[in-house]
Amino acid sequence: MTTDDLESIVGQPVRTAVYLDPEASVEARIEDLLSRMTLPEKVGQLLTLDAQHGDLEDIVSAKLAGSVLHVTPALMPEAMELAGRSRLGIPLLTGDDGIHGHSFWPGATIFPTQLGMACSWDPALLQQVARVAATEIASTGIHWTFSPVLCITRDLRWGRINETFGEDPFLIGELGAAMVRGYQGEGLSDPTAVLACAKHFAGYSETLGGRDASEADLSPRKLRSWFLPPFEQAARAGCRTFMLGYQSIDGVPITGHQWLLNDVLKGEWGFTGTLVTDWDNVGRMVYDQRTCADHVEAAAVAVNAGNDLIMATPAFFEGAQEAVARGLVEEKQVDDAVRRVLRLKFELGLFEDPRIPDPDRQAQVIGCRAHADLNLETARRSLVLLRNDGILPLEGRLTSDGTGRAGGEGTLRTIAVIGPNADSPQAMLGDWAGATGQVPWMPEGHPRESVETVLDGLRAVAPSDWTITHARGADIESLAFDPTQWSLGPDGQPQPPVFTPAPVDQAQLRAATAAAEAADYAVVVVGDTIALAGEVRSTATLELQGGQLALLEAVAATGTPMIVVLAQSKPSSLPDSALNAAALIEAFNPGMRGGRAIAELLLGLIEPSGRLPVSFARHVGQQPVFYNQVRGQHGDRYADLTQDPLFAFGEGLSYTTVTYSGLTVHEDDVPVDGTVHATVRLTNSGSRPALETVQAYISDLTTSVTWAEQELKAFTQAEVLPGETVAVDISIPAAQCSLVTADNRRVVEPGEFALRVGPSSRREQQLSERFRIRA
Repeated sequence: MTTDDLESIVGQPVRTAVYLDPEASVEARIEDLLSRMTLPEKVGQLLTLDAQHGDLEDIVSAKLAGSVLHVTPALMPEAMELAGRSRLGIPLLTGDDGIHGHSFWPGATIFPTQLGMACSWDPALLQQVARVAATEIASTGIHWTFSPVLCITRDLRWGRINETFGEDPFLIGELGAAMVRGYQGEGLSDPTAVLACAKHFAGYSETLGGRDASEADLSPRKLRSWFLPPFEQAARAGCRTFMLGYQSIDGVPITGHQWLLNDVLKGEWGFTGTLVTDWDNVGRMVYDQRTCADHVEAAAVAVNAGNDLIMATPAFFEGAQEAVARGLVEEKQVDDAVRRVLRLKFELGLFEDPRIPDPDRQAQVIGCRAHADLNLETARRSLVLLRNDGILPLEGRLTSDGTGRAGGEGTLRTIAVIGPNADSPQAMLGDWAGATGQVPWMPEGHPRESVETVLDGLRAVAPSDWTITHARGADIESLAFDPTQWSLGPDGQPQPPVFTPAPVDQAQLRAATAAAEAADYAVVVVGDTIALAGEVRSTATLELQGGQLALLEAVAATGTPMIVVLAQSKPSSLPDSALNAAALIEAFNPGMRGGRAIAELLLGLIEPSGRLPVSFARHVGQQPVFYNQVRGQHGDRYADLTQDPLFAFGEGLSYTTVTYSGLTVHEDDVPVDGTVHATVRLTNSGSRPALETVQAYISDLTTSVTWAEQELKAFTQAEVLPGETVAVDISIPAAQCSLVTADNRRVVEPGEFALRVGPSSRREQQLSERFRIRA
């Protein structure tokens, strides 16, 4: 908006308005604009309102909302225009849940879920993913994505495991910081940059019984030990916004948690960015947690605790003004929050360019070939081979003929592709993508032709003279996933009905059995559905639901070699029929190109390189099974079950054999401000190349407080050709070999340590060498 435009709206000269001068400093512009604003205009800037069902006139013109989310694509220009016509012409900040791609734009590039991407253990790849997502998101008029999620996987029953990077704080921090850099690019003034948002600060994933947003039983020491480090790394990486969790800690809702928001985030870490509540957190303190009598008190608690943007609580508009009138909040507190919001808008350059949707740019970037190619590579890297009796790769001599299809002189084969997720687009996409019930404008989801299922992938890349057959075999849920049948909760969020597993369908089972008997190989794709993943969709069990267990048993009984593919949102506990299959592949919702990537892996056109970022439980009652638990429990098993995980953090197989040897720590004695340097040798004794993820764990052998037996502190990836031996260097700053003391200080305690290096967190697979850290 120009000053001439603004003069015509406000009816008075504004040519001296510093806030409209792009040559003025950001701080000068903020102070000038703030001095012109009324209290209602200030409070409005603190509102982030849901626009998918709301009246834009009410949201933007009446409540003066400074930011919006879930704007229907067709209405985005209107929303921006309304803001431009306001008294001071303050532009809108627009946001949405672009969790693993531009979730709710038809045909946008949808990558694997965060859990899937984490299997790559590759920060550089994830930075590229976020950069691509940002260019697509920015072209549609959205300035802000509510990503990355930095929650730590703890209880596998929690519905939002798919949104995490797994169970390890170090890995989460590395991958999260990479995505922050990708989203924000070279700086917010870049029109292809979007604001990153680290969430959910903090401890949200420490649930009771896996139930979403339950009271988190976390001491300040436990927070500082495990849950805060990924967020601190995101803050150091320049993440400009943080979103709070829904839960309370020790009786205090996060929205009003002074220690976390002010003492730690802003005080210790020096965070100067902007805080946004999660959906209706302020209202939830009134009707759900009931720590506030009304919205006036809740508004005061939120502002006084340092929140800046209040998401999806329209009553905050009147409540905050009344709180100021009653003296519950000083207007100075409101001003400080407004400053932080305006700073984002000036840094983004929205006063000069509100970044309206750009159809020409959309046509160039959304779903373009280069983005699809990166998506395929990310899907390939997200797949984890868990078991293989030698059957994979199928017909091990197949090679690409240059078209992406396997060729060669192999015997003619028939592959039966079986299972409820074998031809399911949503099983590839997972949560936060298309037809998941979170927005109303994509009831059919992403265009079917934009998603490659496992069946699609095998038809596309198997040798042209092979036969690909298909049978569904089983259903997972009794009723089709239908968001139109959902009810609304007290916060206005959609509430799905209770999941009902499907019964065994004998006709489907007979068809699947016949298909398997007539085939050389049976690829059985099982897992879960969107009804079992996401917010308010935690599960009481980890077992495969519906008719899937019967299907696996029936196919296994045919004697046809069975390859099980797990297309799912989170780890399942698996039956013997799956564990005894010829091969087992994990595919955590691998995105639009996931089906092709799986087919390529089956046929040996690519090498399996993914490693688990999360452990698998053998049984739901075995939880928690994360690898870095605090040592000192009495005994190492249940009376009726081992405590050993089914699959451990860091595990994953290759199509070759890589052995570790010769671990050497180069300095036995390291100063506390020094670095641990080590080298390990990798030897590939097989006939295929490997991309090996070398994992380095530290064990502090004697500690002043109980601590984890080992913690991941470094990882690197090395290409090892057949017959080759390579030396891999490892460097770990001694400062990372720290713990949190009983009085809540993170320190390095001098003494004896062990460096453990290997292909996973399993002790029996690691080499170990000792060293000392001295003060």
